[in-house]
Amino acid sequence: MTARVERVDPRTDPAWRELAAHGDLFTAPPWLSAVCDHYGFVPEARLVRAPDGTPAAGLAWVDVADVRGQRRLGLPFSDRGDPVVRPGVDTDDAWAAVAADICDDSGPTLTLRCLDTSVAATDERFAVVGEAAWHVTPLAPAEDLHRRLRPHVRRNLAAAQRNGLRVVLRDDLSAVAEYHRLHLRLRKEKYRLLAQPLEFFEQVWKAFAPHGGIRVGLVDVGGPPIAGAIYLVWQDTVYYKFGASAGEHLHLRPNEALHWACLRWAADQGLSAMDWGLSDLDQPGLVRFKRGWATREQRIRTLRPHGSLPTHTPVDELLGDLTRLLTGPEVPDRVTDQAGALLYRYFC
Repeated sequence: MTARVERVDPRTDPAWRELAAHGDLFTAPPWLSAVCDHYGFVPEARLVRAPDGTPAAGLAWVDVADVRGQRRLGLPFSDRGDPVVRPGVDTDDAWAAVAADICDDSGPTLTLRCLDTSVAATDERFAVVGEAAWHVTPLAPAEDLHRRLRPHVRRNLAAAQRNGLRVVLRDDLSAVAEYHRLHLRLRKEKYRLLAQPLEFFEQVWKAFAPHGGIRVGLVDVGGPPIAGAIYLVWQDTVYYKFGASAGEHLHLRPNEALHWACLRWAADQGLSAMDWGLSDLDQPGLVRFKRGWATREQRIRTLRPHGSLPTHTPVDELLGDLTRLLTGPEVPDRVTDQAGALLYRYFC
């Protein structure tokens, strides 16, 4: 393939938007806009055009320079950043054009996360420095979907129905704020981690709501929500992107009720799959939960050029110490929330 290579802004370039229709959520302009506009990042993409001018392949990344140093990420705060290749294009040729000088010394070292079936994952210039699980559920009518579920999931769904849970799927901005309260609490109390601020979730809503691409699921038992999730739609796939629940109500099975409602909604919309997102392998409970729903499992690999090692600086240790300090049980939630707004951008 005789290729023409261009540098573009993947948030706004029409050719990238055309190409992104063949990619996933994390290379889609709405997602890139939400992340980069909120945190002040400037994304860049290398776009390859076929001889007839058609966008054939591309790779997006963000160069970050802050108190933690310089780094090139594909992509920050995203499950992955797979190179996008248009169907019918020779994958190896496309990747060769996209990645011609990707491992040279002209810029920061690239850290790339992609599926293990991606052409980038077979590039011998890269070493695998991390792995995570990835799950997908092909969608079908509700009866077929229910039959495919693992037996324990079907039992938990029956229990959820007996427990009188109320599930709603909303698309309004106030639902985002209700979800964020659960999200902040879970991150703080269970994981001792800061949460991305409400303003970030509002940015996501603004990027996806105009074309009906966001649903906020909330579960209650006659009071405040006890579980919630944010689902995003790109092309024919719904993505489970954020989830949170109150630990004292897990015995009611609110998460099962929530995801079942989303699966049925997505199938009714004519979508083809639900992407359950990245699951760290050191969270086996989460991996098992998603396996109960999914029929496909792969690995997301973290890649870096051979010979390059992540650098850990005193700033990383300081951020860890500040996180532990600001998520203590004695710290008011509003302070923890404000700390996330100030510090979260440095965790990419």
